[in-house]
Amino acid sequence: MQKSVRYNEGHALYLAYLARKEGAKRGFLSKKAAEASRWHEKWFALYQNVLFYFEGEQSGRPAGMYLLEGCSCERTPAPPRAGAGPGGSRDSLDKQYYFTVLFGHEGQKPLELRCEEEQDGKEWMEAIHQASYADISIEREVLMQKYIHLVQIVETEKIAANQLRHQLEDQDTEIERLKSEIIALNKTKERMRPYQSNQEDEDPDIKKIKKVQSFMRGWLCRRKWKTIVQDYICSPHAESMRKRNQIVFTMVEAESEYVHQLYILVNGFLRPLRMAASSKKPPISHDDVSSIFLNSETIMFLHEIFHQGLKARIANWPTLILADLFDILLPMLNIYQEFVRNHQYSLQVLANCKQNRDFDKLLKQYEANPACEGRMLETFLTYPMFQIPRYIITLHELLAHTPHEHVERKSLEFAKSKLEELSRVMHDEVSDTENIRKNLAIERMIVEGCDILLDTSQTFIRQGSLIQVPSVERGKLSKVRLGSLSLKKEGERQCFLFTKHFLICTRSSGGKLHLLKTGGVLSLIQCTLIEEPDASDDDSKGSGHMFGHLDFKIVVEPPDAAPFTVVLLAPSRQEKAAWMSDISQCVDNIRCNGLMTIVFEENSKVTVPHMIKSDARLHKDDIDICFSKTLNSCKVPQIRYASVERLLERLTDLRFLSIDFLNTFLHTYRIFTTATVVLSKLSDIYKRPFTSIPVRSLELFFATSQNNRGEHLVDGKSPRLCRKFSSPPPLAVSRTSSPVRARKLSLTSPLNSRMGALDLTTSSSSSSPTTIHSPAASPPPHSAAVLESVPADRAGVENPPAVDTTELSPCRSPSTPRHLRYRQPGGQVADNAHCSVSPASAFAIATAAAGHGSPPGFNNTERTCDKEFIIRRTATNRVLNVLRHWVSKHAQDFELNNELKMNVLNLLEEVLRDPDLLPQERKATANILRALSQEDQDDIHLKLEDIIQMTDCLKAECFETLSAMELAEQITLLDHIVFRSIPYEEFLGQGWMKLDKNERTPYVMKTSQHFNDMSNLVASQIMNYADVSSRANAIEKWVAVADICRCLHNYNGVLEITSALNRSAIYRLKKTWAKVSKQTKALMDKLQKTVSSEGRFKNLRETLKNCNPPAVPYLGMYLTDLAFIEEGTPNFTEEGLVNFSKMRMISHIIREIRQFQQTSYRIDHQPKVTQYLLDKTLIIDEDTLYELSLKIEPRLPA
Repeated sequence: MQKSVRYNEGHALYLAYLARKEGAKRGFLSKKAAEASRWHEKWFALYQNVLFYFEGEQSGRPAGMYLLEGCSCERTPAPPRAGAGPGGSRDSLDKQYYFTVLFGHEGQKPLELRCEEEQDGKEWMEAIHQASYADISIEREVLMQKYIHLVQIVETEKIAANQLRHQLEDQDTEIERLKSEIIALNKTKERMRPYQSNQEDEDPDIKKIKKVQSFMRGWLCRRKWKTIVQDYICSPHAESMRKRNQIVFTMVEAESEYVHQLYILVNGFLRPLRMAASSKKPPISHDDVSSIFLNSETIMFLHEIFHQGLKARIANWPTLILADLFDILLPMLNIYQEFVRNHQYSLQVLANCKQNRDFDKLLKQYEANPACEGRMLETFLTYPMFQIPRYIITLHELLAHTPHEHVERKSLEFAKSKLEELSRVMHDEVSDTENIRKNLAIERMIVEGCDILLDTSQTFIRQGSLIQVPSVERGKLSKVRLGSLSLKKEGERQCFLFTKHFLICTRSSGGKLHLLKTGGVLSLIQCTLIEEPDASDDDSKGSGHMFGHLDFKIVVEPPDAAPFTVVLLAPSRQEKAAWMSDISQCVDNIRCNGLMTIVFEENSKVTVPHMIKSDARLHKDDIDICFSKTLNSCKVPQIRYASVERLLERLTDLRFLSIDFLNTFLHTYRIFTTATVVLSKLSDIYKRPFTSIPVRSLELFFATSQNNRGEHLVDGKSPRLCRKFSSPPPLAVSRTSSPVRARKLSLTSPLNSRMGALDLTTSSSSSSPTTIHSPAASPPPHSAAVLESVPADRAGVENPPAVDTTELSPCRSPSTPRHLRYRQPGGQVADNAHCSVSPASAFAIATAAAGHGSPPGFNNTERTCDKEFIIRRTATNRVLNVLRHWVSKHAQDFELNNELKMNVLNLLEEVLRDPDLLPQERKATANILRALSQEDQDDIHLKLEDIIQMTDCLKAECFETLSAMELAEQITLLDHIVFRSIPYEEFLGQGWMKLDKNERTPYVMKTSQHFNDMSNLVASQIMNYADVSSRANAIEKWVAVADICRCLHNYNGVLEITSALNRSAIYRLKKTWAKVSKQTKALMDKLQKTVSSEGRFKNLRETLKNCNPPAVPYLGMYLTDLAFIEEGTPNFTEEGLVNFSKMRMISHIIREIRQFQQTSYRIDHQPKVTQYLLDKTLIIDEDTLYELSLKIEPRLPA
């Protein structure tokens, strides 16, 4: 594949001029068009390895150019022509000479050419073949193979020479020893045979024979050695060692480049800025310098030492020992944690410092240094972020080519594991830091400040604009219309939802936020969410029709103040469902955590951390799951990798359900499983809870303690306990000496420490009757209900008819104890299934009964049934909770999959037929059914197709008659309509980068096309004016439109206009830009800086963090993030586990996109403006635009 080539326009025109004058081959050829089987005659000129083509022989500017390096040229047969007869036309077609140029570029279409003469075609093919440098490439490959072969021989010869050197040293020692022995023997012989005569000379024939034998032995040895060397060179081990050495050489080069980058960062930026901070008029403070560069100087010193060690190892090549270097490096790599943790803050401080003109000027001067090669400071600050992953990848490749018996194998594996652990810690810290920065950004926007956002356990969920309905005395809603201007203006609130609190703010004219003096900070632990007002309330009669069923209530019951109600209106039913789902999920999590805290910390010796530690599956890695050190909103470690079965198990774990896990799972489940599998798991949990729920989950849900001692109440009577709450209710068990006084229950109510331990399997006997206290289930809408516990003997005496009715009722739950009654305020006892106790109530009753002994008539069978009842009700609540979240926030899944929708409807209908269903469960099931089965009647959102149809019959408007405000508003409306229509499924799997992208991601491609059309319209409108003043006025008007788009938070529209103004056809018009005012140019620079792609759109990201919806971000920014995540991280590990950390990152981006999709603009559609904006007849193609630009302002002669 060819490398990218940089050239400017002047360079290309100069080469075209040389090609016309001195080209190796020139002449007319017919070129086949891409869109149809038409042939256009062009004048071609070949110069070196570049092929230019012109519209005619006299054309001064080339119409195009092709780089021929690496291409191939071959002849092709004449294409068949349908209308050609057997006569002369066929003969003339055969005479033409066709050939095709195939390029080495990936995705580039071949160039099809033809000429009239065969000789001419052969000459062109030969010239193109020479220009492709194919022979040189082949010769280079041959030389490279020879070079590799010689390198291998040299390596082998060096090893052999080393071995022979040792053998020679041993032989020299042996020869010296033998010489000494020979001398001793000779002296002995001389003494024994002093008169022995000298031997005669040896026979010449024998000497010849010995010489021949010596030669043959040497030749055989050399031949055998050569065979051994050749066999080793071709062996897999030698190939693996060559690749391993190549990896080491590449690592040394990369380390050298990295050290050079750090050297430029420190010596080109850090140290000069330190000196500048010490000057008389410092453009930057020392604290800011430290905040920007962090510990980059220490990192440079560390890697300089490591680089020197690598170079020393290379000097001893081919003996490469690297493991000890990594052993030295690993303990010191922890300094990267500080850098990575504060990297985002570093870039933010740098952006703030750039607001100072002196500093910005000084920084540009440093960046102009040739050593920087045009790179900015942000680029150098980003390099250390990728060093640890680069080491992990290098070690992974090195281990792939290191034999298992290699001496460094274990050390390299240890180094890789330590680096991966460090990378996980750094990733978790970055996630925590991002959440803290988000909270701090919101806290800085609030004028009064907000201390609760300084809590690191607060996780941001969502934000948006809601309308707060004003109220008058007695909690009555004021009779106002939803569409009234005063209500929209005065009642508009900026709302922020966190895992523990709900903030309601007003926005001042300057953009700052102010918390409401009353009800500005709502603690979710004190809140009850009411989706629809009770039908019997006077203040809510007709409110559903008045507000279009867009309102919902939050009832707040603070412990130290009077209760109050907050009524909020959502812009649409979809947003209402999303807010309701998120708020209820946060409330459920808090109350579930509170329930666990109260039950396990107060009633037994099992604390919540102990509960997690007791179940190793919640925090310890296993073959099918791996955890990170970060805790989710339920204080349970987040999942890093897991199998699909473990993810489904966590989804249905009755102890907790984290909202971040649920959002991530529902956003990304289609990557690793199907909706049918998820629904099947939920159905199994509902139908067979005891077989589907893990045994460990059931054991810890009914955790027991060794201490079963309890004390009895003095009077033995039950107080009357009453509370209205949303599902699931808070749990508290309390005792009081007064039999009449009613006491409200909340999660903050402490339990009496003398209560007995939680035990649902054994019953303790007691001679005195016991009193059981529990919260009541959610009463019917028309009255307040009281759940009262009465001993069985008293119940039989005082209310015998009610007992008989209950026993005879076929709808009564068989697991509900007989002595429990759901009593109305009038004293009547409800006996139907709609008045059953809630799961948490039954749990509290069972807890209290276990601690104080069973009352008369409450035997072991009933206790077991109560345990089963709790599990069934809790399992039902969990299934309904997941389905409610799924249906309300992911309705597209059911719109696109009718089979899934019908299966969910069948499951919900089956739940409704359950005779033991509680009232709150029945209502929740009915709400889900209603939301799923009915068509969306309030979908008033416009679609782009509807707008196009509306504008077809209208009279066209011209640009001059439209105001900048009208254009900006309608551009914003169109951009948001197109952006809102993208389903989140298209953000998965990089479908927009595939060959079938139009089928896989049609809405993403429509968004891209709409962006290009709007940008082309802006450029075309400017170029339509012939005089300079009109063009300058048009530019100023479009810049004003872009600025209004910025005020409307339509940053996609800002980028559409600025990209059009930066096109070469417009940017080169110097005379036109000279007429543009300085204020307009300064405003344009400000807009370009906001939407600049520098630092991965860091300015745009910061702006989006500080703005509230509605807004239209630039979609390409998010697509780049998703592509980076998809390419850098696999969906599954080598063991086949789902990479849930990747799913969490993808879900985070999708949630941010959907946050902007769900909040609509309140802009009226103006057909006359959109008719102009969508008129494609006004658009001029890029080539024509440039030709017009050249006619308006011809190019100056060189």
